[in-house]
Parts: sequence; C-alpha cells; structure tokens
Amino acid sequence: MQKIPYYPLDRINAVYSDAFTTAFSSVLQSGWFIRGKENLAFEQNFASFCGAKHCVGVGNGLEALSLILKAYIALGVLKKNDKVIVPATTFVATWLAVRAAGLEPLPAEVSESDSLLTREGVLSVWNSEVKAVIAVHLYGKLAPMESLEQLAKEKGFLLIEDAAQAHGAIRNGRKAGSFGNAAAFSFYPTKNLGALGDAGAVVTSDSELAECVKKIANYGSSKKYIHELEGENSRLDEVQAAILSKKLTRLECDNKRRIEIANTYLQKIKNPLIRLPKYEFLGEHVFHIFAIHSPYREALQKHLERLGIETLIHYPIPPHHQGAFRNLIQAPFPISEKLSQETLSIPLHPQLEDSEISQIIEAVNSFSLT
Repeated sequence: MQKIPYYPLDRINAVYSDAFTTAFSSVLQSGWFIRGKENLAFEQNFASFCGAKHCVGVGNGLEALSLILKAYIALGVLKKNDKVIVPATTFVATWLAVRAAGLEPLPAEVSESDSLLTREGVLSVWNSEVKAVIAVHLYGKLAPMESLEQLAKEKGFLLIEDAAQAHGAIRNGRKAGSFGNAAAFSFYPTKNLGALGDAGAVVTSDSELAECVKKIANYGSSKKYIHELEGENSRLDEVQAAILSKKLTRLECDNKRRIEIANTYLQKIKNPLIRLPKYEFLGEHVFHIFAIHSPYREALQKHLERLGIETLIHYPIPPHHQGAFRNLIQAPFPISEKLSQETLSIPLHPQLEDSEISQIIEAVNSFSLT
C-alpha cells in the first residue's frame, strides 16, 4: 500500500530546484536583500498577472489584509471602530486583520454549498456602520464578486478580496485581485503560488492606496529617516521575491493540473456518505484545497489513514468560537458550525500521479459504516 502525504512540499518544490539555485545565487551576488530589483520585478509581473495596476510585496497574507485597512484609515476612507463584514467561515487571519487595524469584524453566514460569502449573507447583517466587506475566495473558488460589486455600489462600502487561497482563479476573463478595491494575497509555502517562507502582497489598481500601503509597510516612510505615518515593518525580501518570480511562470500550468485532478474527483468519487464540493464552472476555481463533507468525518479520516492517505481538516473551530473573539461575537452561525464539523480535505497538488489519484478515489469510495 502506497502512502500518500497530504501536501509533500519537498516533492512539490523539487521541480524548481535548479531555478531556485539560480534565483538565490543571483540575490546573493547582488548584495541587495530588501526591496531591490527582484521585488520590483515580481510586483510588476504579479500585478500584470492579476490584471491590476499595482502590487506591493509585504511580509505575509495577514499583514497584506491589515495594511489595506490601515491604509484606508490613513487616507480617511475608514475610521477606527468602523464595522467590516467578514465570512463566518474562513481562516482566522481574516478576522485578525480587521482587529489589527482597529476595526470591528461583523460576521455573516456563508453558503452551505461552497462556504462562500454571498450578497444575501451581507444583507442579513447589514447596518449603517458597515464601511467595508471582505470577500474570501475560500479553497480557491471566487466569491460571487459580480453581485458583491453591485451591492458595494448600491451601499457605498469598500469591497476587499481575501485572495490568500485563489492565485489565478478566474471568472469571465477577470482574475482574483482585479474585482474589489484591493486584494490581499498570501504566499505561504503551501499556497498555489508559495514562497519558501512567509510572504504576501497587496494588489490594487488604486495608486494612492498602493503608495500608502507601501509607506506604512516601510516604517511609515517613503524616504529614509522621514516618517510621515505611523508604520510598521512588513516587506517582501529579495530571496522570496526571486523564488516567487520563478514559480509564477508555472502557476497557470500548475492550476490547470489542479483543475484536472479536481474534475476527476468530482466525476469518480461516488459515495452516499460524502458530499462533494459544488462547483458549476471549473475554470474559475484553482482548488487550493479539495474539501469533501461528511457527518461521519472522524470515521472517514481514520478509514483513509488506514489506507495510507493523509488528510487535513480546514477549519475545525470557526472564528466565532475562538477564544480571541469570545467577548466580541455571540450570535450562532449554524451553517459555519456544521461545515467546521463535517469538512475534510483530501490530497490535491500538481505533482499527484494518476496512480495516487486512483488510490484516493478508491479509498474514499470504499468508506462505509459497516
């Protein structure tokens, strides 16, 4: 029996070994390690890839999101304690970023079919204190951005994309990062476009916002020793920028392979005890995670483990049940709570072999309660 790890980073990055060596040597020989030519090149290329005017490389995805909010406060668009609607189902970083900026997260329930924030979800908690909405492209699928864009125009709120899991996701010719006022990306090593450490970026077509984000992320400074704003240190280093540039050239090819694998899962996994993710348009989804659902998750996970297949749970405790927010959020979110109890992620990455895919499908299909 072949053991299949969930996401073997050594194997996934092995295809880039020569490119990484070249990239690291180039940076080392340059003698420049922060905000140099590699950073500039990646920012320009990734902005172009997303269909936006600007990209600002920062320390990680959480900081990318919080920097967007902090910049809007510095620009007078937001003010402290404004409310920001967030999905009740998401990685906790979405909520933490709002609090880090001195704003108040206002959770809204998500769709049970795809775990995404919807127009109806936003309207269900809407009030006049809401000044922004963060739409999370969870697991690699775009939130319903067209309807959220229209609602943003009607209500006058900022629409921000948490695109940490959706590098290259596309709908009607538009990619993640080109829909809202700004987008936050994470390049954590396991992402579709992953660095070899923590890294992130802010993508936007708002020139004033991009300049403000860049300034805040550099100690509030655009000129050495001149600090116009209260800033922080959140910068994409040259090594990670060079690595990301190499990987960006393969991203669309890797995403295509992810979609092929996901399509195979969707066609061939057939088990009445398991609910598959619902995706009408495969081309818009880049499958950072392939999450299946079962009320018998614990038994299913143990069954797959016995058959050599490693799985993960995303996310077992929803943000409103986390201790960090126990004094902030009281309302129940039954769909999000159900999802947290039933979701199980099975292996999906570009280097999965066909034999491994078949083994995973056979194992999932063989699960029963007898």
